[in-house]
Amino acid sequence: MIRTVRTLFAAVLVLVGLTIPAQAAAGEVYVALGDSAASGPLIPNQVLPQLGCFRSDRNYAHLTAAAIGASTFRDVTCSGADTRDMYQSQNTDLGSMPPQLDALSADTTLVTVQIGANDVGLTGFIEDCLNLLPPPVGDYCYDDYQSGGQDEWRVKTDNLRPVLVQLAADIRARAPQARIFVVGYATYARENGCYPTVPILRRDANYIRSTLVYFNQMLAEQAAAAGVGFIDLQSPSVGHDPCTGPNTRWIEPYVPANPATPFHPNANGMRGFATAVIASVSAAH
Repeated sequence: MIRTVRTLFAAVLVLVGLTIPAQAAAGEVYVALGDSAASGPLIPNQVLPQLGCFRSDRNYAHLTAAAIGASTFRDVTCSGADTRDMYQSQNTDLGSMPPQLDALSADTTLVTVQIGANDVGLTGFIEDCLNLLPPPVGDYCYDDYQSGGQDEWRVKTDNLRPVLVQLAADIRARAPQARIFVVGYATYARENGCYPTVPILRRDANYIRSTLVYFNQMLAEQAAAAGVGFIDLQSPSVGHDPCTGPNTRWIEPYVPANPATPFHPNANGMRGFATAVIASVSAAH
C-alpha cells in the first residue's frame, strides 16, 4: 500500500511539471524561511492555522519538500516578513508569528531563505510606479528615488548587505549541518514594459527591471560572501512576467487573473520556481 501511494504521488509530481531527482536525499530535514514571494499569498490552498502569513500549500517550498522526499518539513515563510522577523515575533492581521529562525534545529539539513524585499520596500516601490495616466498628467516614479545624486533604492539595497551575511551566519549557528540557499526574486517587469496592459511607463519599467537586477546581484554576492548557495529565479522567469497572458505569467499584474496577490507569484510561478529550487538543492547535495 505504501509503495502504491508513493508511486501515485510521483505520478502527480510529473503531471505538474516536477520530477523527483535521482539523487534526492532521503530523510532531508528542510526548513523554508522567507516573505510573501516564498509563502504564496492567496494561492490555493492557504495553510491553517497561521492564515495571517498567507502561506500556500502549493508554494515552491512545499513542492520542493515533496519532490525531494523530505522526512521533516517546516515552512515558516510569512507575508510581510523582513529580516527582523527572522529574530523576533512578527505581527500579522490575524495574530503573532514566532521568529522564523526558531524553526531551525541542530538536525536541519536544508534551508532556503528568500528575504530582503520588504526591508527595502519592493512592493511599495512597484505600486508607486503604477501610472494610470501618462505624462504630462502622470509622472515618472524614477524621479521619486533620486536624491543628492544617489538612487535611494540602491542605497537601501547596499545597506542590506551586512545584514544578510549575518543572517546566514546565524542560520548556520542554529543549523550547523544544513545546506543553506539564498533564493533570489523573479522578473517583475520586462524590458520597456507593456503600458497600458500593465500601467507602468516604459522608463519606469526599465527602472524597476534594472533595480531588481541590482538587488538580485546583491543577494548573489552576499550569499557567496557568506559561503552559502544562491538560487536564481530571475533568469527562469524571463518571459513569464506580468505582461504575459494569464496562462503564461508567473507573476500577477495589478489586477490578477489567477488566484494570487498583485505582483506576486501565482501557482504556475511556484511550479516554475520549484523546478529551479529542486535542481539547485539536488545538485549541491
